[in-house]
Amino acid sequence: MTSESKTSCIGILTSGGDCPGLNAAIRAVTKAAINEYNMTVIGILDGFRGLVENRTIHLEAKKVSGILTTGGTILGTSRDKVHKMLMGGKIRDMTEVAVENVHRNHIDCLVCLGGGGTQKNALRLHQVGGINVMTLPKTIDNDVEGTDTTFGFDTALQIATDAIDRLHTTATSHHRVIVCEIMGHKTGWLTLSAGIAGGADAILIPEIPYDLNVVADYLLERRRRGSRFSIIAVAEGAVSVEDAKGQEEQSAGERLTAEESSKNLKKKKKAKSVNDPASVSSAWGRLTADDTEDNHLVVEPISSRIARRLQEITGIDARVTSLGHVQRGGIPTAFDRWLCTRLGTKAAQLLAQGVYNVMVGYDSGLCKPIPLEQVAGKRKIVPNDHPMIVSARLVGTCMGDKSPFDS
Repeated sequence: MTSESKTSCIGILTSGGDCPGLNAAIRAVTKAAINEYNMTVIGILDGFRGLVENRTIHLEAKKVSGILTTGGTILGTSRDKVHKMLMGGKIRDMTEVAVENVHRNHIDCLVCLGGGGTQKNALRLHQVGGINVMTLPKTIDNDVEGTDTTFGFDTALQIATDAIDRLHTTATSHHRVIVCEIMGHKTGWLTLSAGIAGGADAILIPEIPYDLNVVADYLLERRRRGSRFSIIAVAEGAVSVEDAKGQEEQSAGERLTAEESSKNLKKKKKAKSVNDPASVSSAWGRLTADDTEDNHLVVEPISSRIARRLQEITGIDARVTSLGHVQRGGIPTAFDRWLCTRLGTKAAQLLAQGVYNVMVGYDSGLCKPIPLEQVAGKRKIVPNDHPMIVSARLVGTCMGDKSPFDS
């Protein structure tokens, strides 16, 4: 016997980077939606691009059986944005096409599994296209606002912690400094958590700009006190004091430039037609510049730069380990599977009740609907007074801003 539902058909897609738990979440939403509420579930392939290209599969309970422990996503994913999609060699706004495909497939609500970018893209589809959406927070970075934790984070934390544990043995044997670079985008949740769990001697995160001279003095003092090795956990988004100051000055300059450009644009609009070639060229330049956010160039890892500089300052042999995408792969932990099942089944319950345009977050042990307007476009960062930072400092961990030996 199935329960009554206000939603007949849902579409489900995964967007952004892959991470452990996506299949577990797909399974939970699909099984609960079908078994309890008799909904039709349509899987959309390769994220928002698949929605625009109308590439779908019909999901049944049998099709999602056996994927609970599988990494990646059976639906495929991409980082495409509906309103800035590369089509035929040009960046186009494909919102209208995406909305048409939602209606063509008789989808009552589009369920999007993804991180911060997905929250924004889903909200935009609702606001501009008028369709119903729902999101589940996925990212190893744990930087989505409105949820205590995101699925995928716990698995990445376990992998990073295990790596630090293993690095201790070789660092001890060779009396070296080993710098371990950990993902996390522009926040330090993953590095801070793994650094504490793995007993890293120094932890450098984006929220606390580091001074390499402070770190170097700390390493030398450790040596003088008999500790002949050190492990440094570095977040991929960590910044030095000098870089942080430069970014602040650049941001201030960009704000001033933006204000001036806005004034100039208003003046030009009176004199130029919308079809003026120069205006079109200028708009294209702005569009492509904005669209470079997800274009990743192969650059020297921050861990490599830090290790080289520390070796120059201290004379201590230094080595680098950059975990990279290893952190996003493999079998999800028990907690991530549990969390995905909780979030996914709650999503199905809310859909049956006709609750749309929310993110299903995890708050104080409960799965709750949070209006997308409250979370989209916001990044959850580590506060400088967070209990984890307090704990790290109390056990003598250097956070890059001051030496524990100075207190």
